[in-house]
Amino acid sequence: MEFSISDEHKLLQEAVGSIASKYGHDYFVAKAHAGEKADELWDEMARGGFLGVNVPEEFGGGGMGITELALVAEELAAQGCPLLLIVVSPAICATLINRFGTQGQRERWLPGFANGERKMAFAITEPDAGSNSHNISTVAVRDGDVYRLRGTKYYISGADEAGEVLVVTRTGADEASGKGKLSLFVVDLDSPGIDRSVIPVEITAPEKQFTLFFDDVEVPADRLIGTEGDGLRQVFMGLNPERILSAAMAAGIGRYALRKASEYGRDRRVWGMPVGAHQGISHPLAICKVNLELARLMNLKASWLYDNDQDAGEAANMAKYAAAEAAIAALDQAIQTHGGNGMSTEYGLADMWGMARLLRIAPVSREMILNFVAQHSLELPKSY
Repeated sequence: MEFSISDEHKLLQEAVGSIASKYGHDYFVAKAHAGEKADELWDEMARGGFLGVNVPEEFGGGGMGITELALVAEELAAQGCPLLLIVVSPAICATLINRFGTQGQRERWLPGFANGERKMAFAITEPDAGSNSHNISTVAVRDGDVYRLRGTKYYISGADEAGEVLVVTRTGADEASGKGKLSLFVVDLDSPGIDRSVIPVEITAPEKQFTLFFDDVEVPADRLIGTEGDGLRQVFMGLNPERILSAAMAAGIGRYALRKASEYGRDRRVWGMPVGAHQGISHPLAICKVNLELARLMNLKASWLYDNDQDAGEAANMAKYAAAEAAIAALDQAIQTHGGNGMSTEYGLADMWGMARLLRIAPVSREMILNFVAQHSLELPKSY
């Protein structure tokens, strides 16, 4: 076993941290409040090659893995810039296209992921399906050389800044069970028949959430990724990276919160001593640190398993659960450490609450993770 971080990974962390710290949380919040995108940060990260670290070298990427992309996401969040599109575009979409796309599809789309010029949204969630992917009702019907898409997708991140969206659709049903046979398509977001509506949310982030409506949208047959009807299996190959990247983002938020709390605990003096000298302040923060480091360790395990083609499902789910719980606890304790200042915009904590709280819900809820662990790890009966 090797538990030390390699020199290469240290350099990656330092480089990403150096870029992100130039922008910082104030930049992130200002962009969000202005309804603008974090293009300057994204573009500088892209120029450094950090957004394509997991794309194969033959397509211009770094030739590394989800481990390295998770380090990028964590460092961004640790500097107060948790970018959701890192989870969606390079982690989910690039992974699925690289693993299941044809050589022509990989040549067409992966270079854009490698240099950061391509942003691709991901659409699986529906208003009436929730966590039950078998119940997806968005359909794709073959019509000669094209498919026609009809349906609605919900909570689609960054659909206003992505050029395409990877859509999970129903293309048939299993005769025995009635469960949907799913398929994946890359769809241009400027295609006729696509309409979008912003979902107002209490999350401070440059990326907005959308409902997408597909009304007889024509999609060329060569936009099908992988095998028709095998989409559910394919999707799960992209969901483990999604969980790992979400855990990394949560861990970064936790690190950000604890850094701010520790600085305040050292500097803020009451009754002649720093508030951090009191165990009522220091012990809760120490507990948060312990739980955060345990979550980060599990996420490193999950990413290593994934990059070494081993089953990462259990570890990825556990890492996402642990990191989300650790992040929200660390942020809450950081706010408490600051007292009234914890709610002040100046101190940059309360405006992270929406994002941290989101990570307990999405991309998979803590309850569904506990269902997974109960069923698969403990072999308990399934309740749904």
